[in-house]
Order: sequence, then C-alpha cells, then structure tokens
Amino acid sequence: MPEPTPPEDEGAIAPTGFGGSMDLATSDGAELEGLDQGDGQGPDEKPRSLWSDAWRDLRRNPVFIISGLVIIFLVIISIWPQLIASGNPLSCDLAKAQEGSQPGHPFGFTAQGCDVYTRTVYGARASVTVGVCATLGVALVGTALGGLAGFFGGFWDAILSRVTDIFFGIPVVLGGLVLLSVVTSSTVWPVIGFMVLLGWPQISRIARGSVITIKQNDFVQAARALGASNSRMMLRHVLPNAIAPVIVVATIALGTYIALEATLSYLGVGLKPPSVSWGIDISDASKFIRNAPHMLLWPAGALAITVLAFIMLGDAVRDALDPKLR
Repeated sequence: MPEPTPPEDEGAIAPTGFGGSMDLATSDGAELEGLDQGDGQGPDEKPRSLWSDAWRDLRRNPVFIISGLVIIFLVIISIWPQLIASGNPLSCDLAKAQEGSQPGHPFGFTAQGCDVYTRTVYGARASVTVGVCATLGVALVGTALGGLAGFFGGFWDAILSRVTDIFFGIPVVLGGLVLLSVVTSSTVWPVIGFMVLLGWPQISRIARGSVITIKQNDFVQAARALGASNSRMMLRHVLPNAIAPVIVVATIALGTYIALEATLSYLGVGLKPPSVSWGIDISDASKFIRNAPHMLLWPAGALAITVLAFIMLGDAVRDALDPKLR
C-alpha cells in the first residue's frame, strides 16, 4: 500500500537523524538558502584576497588617508619645489642674517642670510630621495638574501644567520661616522649606500622567517608534488604570500632612514654643502637657537612631520595586512 504524501502547502519533511522528522516551511527553506550564500556575495562572486581586503580597510582608515596626503604633498614638492618656492636656496644676503619673518620670506633668514622657507622646501628633496632609495635597496637586498636562505635552508641559511648577527652588532650612527667620514662627495648616494649596507639584515631576517612559514603550507607542497621548479614555487607561490611583513617593516623603516640621514648630516658626515638638507640646516641653526629660534623651528618641524607621516603610514599598513587583527 503506497504511503500517503503530505499536501504541498504543509511544507517539506526532512529527517532529523534521530528517527523522526522535522517540518521545513517554504519560507524557512528560503531563509536557510539565503544564509548559505554568504553575507551579500552571490554564489558566483570570487572571494576577496588579502590585498583587496587590506586596500578596503586602508581606504576607511583616517590615519592612512591623512598620512598618505602628507606624503603625496612631500613627493610633489620634492620633484617640483618651484611650485611653492620661487627663490634659490643657495642665494644668500648677509645683510639679512638671522632676521625674522618679512613679506615674501615667512620663515625668516639663516645665519648666512638665506631664505629659511626656500631651504625648508628644497630640503624635502634630499630627505625623501634618501628615504625612498634606501628603503627600496634594503627591501630588495634583504628580501632576496633572506628569501633564498629561508627557502633552501642548510649551509647558506647558517652562513646568512651568522653574517646578520655580525651586522646587528654594528651601531648605526657609529658606523656612519666611521664609513662616511672618508667620503668627500656631497651627493646622496654614499648615504644611501651606507644605509643599504647596514639596513638589509633586518629585512633579511623577517623575509627568511616569513618564507620558512609559507613554504610549509599545503599549496606549496602540492606544487612541489606536481613537479614545479624551485624558481616557479618561489616566484609564484612563496614570495607573493611572504612579502606582506616585508612591506610593513620597510614602510615604517622609511621614516627611520629619513631621520638617520638628518642625524648623519647634523653630525657632518652625511650630506655636505652645497647640498640642501634639513639636517644641515638644523646643525647650522643649533648655534643660534637663543637669538634666532626660527632658524631651527621650521626645518626641525618639517623633519618631524615627514618622519611621523611615514611611521603612521606604516602602522596603518601593518594593521591592514595583519590577519590577527581581523
């Protein structure tokens, strides 16, 4: 005798798994179906990656927006300082030495009679150039050495670990005093080379640890089982997933390198005249801080704002790329 089927308007009958049944009304089934599709994403929509999620968080972070605008402004005036400063930073008039603010010269004059405003604007070029180039060099060298050591391990990993320990034992400022004191060039390249020489071990150690963690994941082991070469695994699978900590540390370190350049220039071993640098101006103004504090205030304030902007940007990038904060 066939079993009677329930009317269609009474809903569906679903087994409970415990010898009974449960009524599922049409509206309940539709609600459950909607829950299975996720929060606002259709079944055909691709899941967002770490980078898309990070960019979405950064766009909503006021710290990132403010620091980004400050950095964009600094980059623009570094490339085209004449947009907001029409004078010559090397043009001086001793008759106006240490004078205060005047029409057309809002920041006053230096001890040599140079316009403080013009020198402050043009000083951004050296600081931003040193910071960006040193960060790129450190990131490239450190990521390459640390990534290869972490991926292959063994003898080369042990050698790199001991070399980084040696470099970590060298005080940065003392090393700059020793190495840069014999350099007579007034360009930024000796300073950049020094920062790359002593800065790559930090990035190398971070890249090494990140690569060691990533290469143990299942997708890397699957690529190895499918016959992928070491270079393909490194470039296609390991490096894209291990680069996030390097980007965070490099972004924060950029502000540190700008401050280091100013420190070395202040001590007389970094950039040298006729180069225009905030460190040089701060060094010259420190002797007249009582009589003409404006000579020190403006370049020191510009340096502090620049370093703070890059550190804030690095903090925002770290918060966006750190999965533990999600």
